[in-house]
Amino acid sequence: MVRKYVLPLLAVAGVALAVHTVRSENQEKPAAAPAAPPARSTFQTSVAGSGIIEASTQNIAIGTHLPGIITKLNVQAGDRVKAGDPLFSIDDRSVRSEMLVRSANVEIARQSLARLEQMPRPEVIPPLEAKVAEEQAALDDVKNTLGMWESVADPRAIVAEELSRKRYAVATAQARLAAAKSQLDEVKAGAWKPEMEVSRAQMEAAESLLQSSNIELERHTVRAPVDGQILQCNIRAGEYAQIGALATPMILLGNTDTLHVRVDVDENDAWRVKAGARARVSLRGNSTLGTDVTFVRIEPYVVPKRSLTGESSERVDTRVLQVLYSFPRNALNAYVGQLVDVYIEGEGLPGETTK
Repeated sequence: MVRKYVLPLLAVAGVALAVHTVRSENQEKPAAAPAAPPARSTFQTSVAGSGIIEASTQNIAIGTHLPGIITKLNVQAGDRVKAGDPLFSIDDRSVRSEMLVRSANVEIARQSLARLEQMPRPEVIPPLEAKVAEEQAALDDVKNTLGMWESVADPRAIVAEELSRKRYAVATAQARLAAAKSQLDEVKAGAWKPEMEVSRAQMEAAESLLQSSNIELERHTVRAPVDGQILQCNIRAGEYAQIGALATPMILLGNTDTLHVRVDVDENDAWRVKAGARARVSLRGNSTLGTDVTFVRIEPYVVPKRSLTGESSERVDTRVLQVLYSFPRNALNAYVGQLVDVYIEGEGLPGETTK
């Protein structure tokens, strides 16, 4: 008898449970209280925008002149650097070996020019002067002999052929003396000017090649372009450094003594923002932390929106006008790359009442 009513009772209980469950789900749940009150504008009429903190120099993605293996890393995230400080170095063994060869070529060219500039050598002149004196004495001797032969009164007493030999001997001695004097004058004159110019040009060419190697060596060390702080360091010693634009920069650098806020203003509200307009920045998560910011500039080119807030109602196909403001680092505990809420004083919408 009891079994007869078990199945209907279970069916009724199931229907009742289903009805109770549906009613429970349809009841409105109280909205959760926000963790922090939202930021509010302090201006009568304002334009709201999403801003991102960046360095005053903008965020500089450090690149490298040359690809290669990183042999030394001089910085890490958070370090402060001065313009010209080395950040990291690329393997430079090949260029250093080339510098040794070119340095030796410079020394060879320098010594070659010095040798020409110091000519004549002092020890070379005395032998040549002695040679001139010797040839002069030989000429005087043959001249004296010729004079005696020509002074004979009776031509029949001498042989005409022998007299001719004496005259040829005088001419030969004169030629030898002239050659000795010419050689002495050449040595005393020093190096030939065009030859010295060629040697000087060779030295300058060798020095230029060495300077080129020095520049190439310097390019193997990547240095900081500005004073700033290392925001990111994504490389390690032993890794391969690539040239060109990278999705993840090797080192991100920027000056953070003064921070900038890049505010995205919807293109539909762009007409409401004027140059020099006042603005206030508030941190997300704690709207009580905020500061007034100083106008820097409006970038006149409207760009596609890139900085997303994550809100479900946000449009991602819109274009935005970017406005830059600045504030001292100690005015707000904010970090580069952080999203903030910004209210910019602007013109009211048609029909909007001021508060």
